[in-house]
Amino acid sequence: MAQKHGTRASEGDTYDVVVVGFGGAGAAAAIAAADAGASVLVLERHYGGGSTAHSGGVVYAGGGTDVQKAAGVEDTPEAMFAYLKQETQGVVSDDTLRTFVDGSPGMIDWLRAQGLEFEGSLCDYKTSYPTNRHYLYYSGNELAAGYADAAAPAPRGHRAHAKNFTGAVFYARLRESALAKGVVFRPLADVKRLVIEEGKVVGVEFEAPEPGRAPGHWHEKFDKIAGKMVIYYRPVGTRMNQVAAGVRRRRSRTWRVRARGGVVIATGGFGFDKELVRKYAPTYIDMGALGPGGEDGSAVRLGRQADAAFDRMDSISAWRFISPCSAFMEGVVVDSAGQRFANEFLYGATMSKPLMEERGGRGWVVMDAATWHKARRQVRTQAAFFHVPQLSFLFSPAGHTKADTLEQLGRRLGIDPVGLIRTAAEHDAAIAAGEPDAYGKKDEYRHALGHGPFYAYDISPDSSRMFYPMAFITLGGIVVNEETGQARKQDGSDIRGLYAAGRSAVGICSNSYVSGLSLADAVFSGRRAGEHAARTTRSPVTARPSASHGKESR
Repeated sequence: MAQKHGTRASEGDTYDVVVVGFGGAGAAAAIAAADAGASVLVLERHYGGGSTAHSGGVVYAGGGTDVQKAAGVEDTPEAMFAYLKQETQGVVSDDTLRTFVDGSPGMIDWLRAQGLEFEGSLCDYKTSYPTNRHYLYYSGNELAAGYADAAAPAPRGHRAHAKNFTGAVFYARLRESALAKGVVFRPLADVKRLVIEEGKVVGVEFEAPEPGRAPGHWHEKFDKIAGKMVIYYRPVGTRMNQVAAGVRRRRSRTWRVRARGGVVIATGGFGFDKELVRKYAPTYIDMGALGPGGEDGSAVRLGRQADAAFDRMDSISAWRFISPCSAFMEGVVVDSAGQRFANEFLYGATMSKPLMEERGGRGWVVMDAATWHKARRQVRTQAAFFHVPQLSFLFSPAGHTKADTLEQLGRRLGIDPVGLIRTAAEHDAAIAAGEPDAYGKKDEYRHALGHGPFYAYDISPDSSRMFYPMAFITLGGIVVNEETGQARKQDGSDIRGLYAAGRSAVGICSNSYVSGLSLADAVFSGRRAGEHAARTTRSPVTARPSASHGKESR
């Protein structure tokens, strides 16, 4: 049944493809559709960028990219597939995973064609994010036991070449490319409804300011600062977002635009919707979501209007990295019972599952004085810019606990002293006897705790929300046809005219997360959706209006 007009709705332009959301996935979809000859309109509630612009700008790619080859790294599609097969655990079909892996070198070439640069300065130590000296690194569990045994490890974290966090550059190049190809971008457009006629999505209704009534450049600057503040100091950022949204709403009215080929939802996840988090992932309800605040479940609300199916909604990636400094991985991770519960070498998102879902969010890293001082010496060479305040906190008196004995350490931290002493004895005895680590940690990172003094720091999510924060992203979303990117109904049939991409959809990173896999899937799924939507355009392609940041579509 066709949806009725809103009381203030106005018939608008018709485009071949309408993209909702202008982050990494939305930009990739827009570029792909434009390259296929489609006229494209992108609608964005803010000014573009989303979580992509605030990310590390890392793309997970391999199988023999030219960046890997330049670094002297040997990698094959077979090794990359075998590794990702372990991480994805069937969240996508083998055929889809093969397509992603086989197209990985070409994805780097495609990104270069949009203006991005990559280079193969290889990071030679384990880290969550490299310094500005390195742009290719082991960004996941490739070297960890169980993973390295099944697949030849290779560094596949391709960091866009720029200083510090490179997500802003990553997004900026995609945005520039999209606009240069004639994509029309309308910021401050809050999509409220899908227009559905005879079971097909044929457009959207959105609220946006009248032409000439959009706020000035001050609002764009204010809005972008608000997004950053949500990440770094949420109470202030949240209030600023509310102020910016209020200005937009007061100047807005309802518009309608039609799409011949389809509507692509690329608005991200739902981490900022407390009710959805409480429903699907209550363990994380008291932990802050990562991002500038826009991932508030709009994809869920829009998808529901078309009876879309959802999956992996309980799949959450929370990040607690132990390194840098890499010496910290020589310690042992224990829970409140004093029991060790994970391989300290694991990637931060993998570590968070046993910490949050099995140990109630309580954990500490315990080490001896030699390891502690070794880690301090590594700060100068291993700390990226954003690591500095975190490590400054951990090495400050407020960030760690020191004790002469394990019994004292346990009592001061609320860890069972008996369990901690037993764990340390078993750990050291295994090393002395030459036995393999119980959790598969590599020998080069095994170090006996020995005798005191001992040091420990808290890896719980509430250890320090300001200086040592722990945040999460959601990985589930709309179920899609893996060949086309079309959204699917609960009965398994495709929803004509509706697509989903990035973290709005179930994709390659929806089971587990390693650095770069979200951006890689955003590009992969965005291109897939944009290309297919463009091909299904019923009418001949009309002339595209010239690109403009604030181009209005009436």
